[in-house]
Amino acid sequence: MTKSIYLAALPLLLATGCSSPATQTEKEQSVKDANAMVQNDAQKAYAAANDKMHAGMGGAINADPDIAFMQGMIPHHQGAVEMAQVVLKHGKDPEVRALAQKVIAAQEAEIKEMQAWLDKRGAEAAAPAEGEVDHKAMGH
Repeated sequence: MTKSIYLAALPLLLATGCSSPATQTEKEQSVKDANAMVQNDAQKAYAAANDKMHAGMGGAINADPDIAFMQGMIPHHQGAVEMAQVVLKHGKDPEVRALAQKVIAAQEAEIKEMQAWLDKRGAEAAAPAEGEVDHKAMGH
C-alpha cells in the first residue's frame, strides 16, 4: 500500500485510540472500518466472501462427526466458489481465471453431493447457529 493510503486512514485510527476506553471488539471494528476505506472492490469482495464463509462455519458443531464435517464443508466450499467468482469479475490472468472456472465447477458438484448426503439423513445443510437446536438431528 502507498503511504497516502495509510495517511488517509490515520485520523480514524488515531480517533479510536484516543477516545474513551473501547472494548477489543469495538477497536477491531474501527481498524476493519479503516482498512475497508482503503480496499479496492476485489479486496472488499474477498473480505465479504471470507466473512460469509466463516459465519457459515461458526455455528454449533453437530455431535456426529460425519454430519459436522458435511455441515462445515458446505460453507467452506461455497466460500471457494465466491472467491473464484471474485477473480472472474476482477482478475486478469488467464491461468488464474481458468483455474477459478475449474474451482467453481468442482466445488459446486461437491456441495450438491454433500447436501444430498445430509438430506438422506434428515440433517440440515447448515450447522445451527450457537444456541440453536437442530430438531432433525434429535429425531423430531
